[in-house]
Amino acid sequence: MLTAPMKDLIATFPLGFVASVTSAGAPAVSPKGTFIVLDDRTVAYGDIRSPGTRRNLMANPAVEVNFVDPFKRKAVRVSGTTTVHMKASDRFVQLHPQWLDVFGALAQRMTALIEIDITAASEIWTPPYDDGATEDDMIAIYKDKFGAIYP
Repeated sequence: MLTAPMKDLIATFPLGFVASVTSAGAPAVSPKGTFIVLDDRTVAYGDIRSPGTRRNLMANPAVEVNFVDPFKRKAVRVSGTTTVHMKASDRFVQLHPQWLDVFGALAQRMTALIEIDITAASEIWTPPYDDGATEDDMIAIYKDKFGAIYP
């Protein structure tokens, strides 16, 4: 389901924008910066302080997540269903060392791991690619733009 370029983007930019559904049926989007690719069909993030998102996902496990490379202007969209693994659970204990390896001390603050079984994944790219822009072109443009914002 996830291709090598998709996995690379998520590993490089582990900030995913998680869309869940509230109890009132409204969409709720919240950024989560602790994503790890577990395998071709599974991603997960460490929950540090997102009780609203966790509550939404426990009531309705449907989720969509977008990951964005702001320089190449490419993205990965994954849809799937979640399982919430609280800190004391066997699955949390089994998976958590991967977050320690990647995120170090931040992983100690995680109170749950949210595992997403991917049912669909796709790549998204900005329209200039349709007109012949290359990744190098996009990187140069956005390095300049971000450099002007953060000199």
